Amino acid sequence: MPYRSTEILSPGPADVVPLHTIALAHDQRHLRRKLLHLPDDDVVMLDLKEAVMLADGDLLVLDSGDYVRIAATEEALYDIRPRDRQHLIELAWHLGNRHLPAELREDRILIARDPVIRAMLERLGADVSDVTEPFQPMRGAYHGSGGHSHGHGHSHAHG
Repeated sequence: MPYRSTEILSPGPADVVPLHTIALAHDQRHLRRKLLHLPDDDVVMLDLKEAVMLADGDLLVLDSGDYVRIAATEEALYDIRPRDRQHLIELAWHLGNRHLPAELREDRILIARDPVIRAMLERLGADVSDVTEPFQPMRGAYHGSGGHSHGHGHSHAHG
């Protein structure tokens, strides 16, 4: 039976047992209206008031009162390691200047694999290695505000 969702819980409470989990890559998680296919061939009609960037662990609240958890799929990425914190800032600036989706961590940066960008980063002195893991890039300033509210006062913060 088709489900409908107009609300997101972000982050979703860890103790909720979802009806299903939908795994999506980072570029599939920026949504407003979309039919999402569940593993059992059912569908969820996602119908939000505005586009959001769903994060790993977010919950879609179904009209039935059930939940569907969003999971970030593993993606082919570069793990970029700087020499120090100043170098991390410089590398982040170069990536941002190219408008590349990036996940910034305390000691590293993750980006989608691109051989041209890898060569640039290595010329800049970064240690770049191939990894496969979930990817949660930061929201860009041009994609709206840093947080949204979706019913019931739950915040949807973007990382």
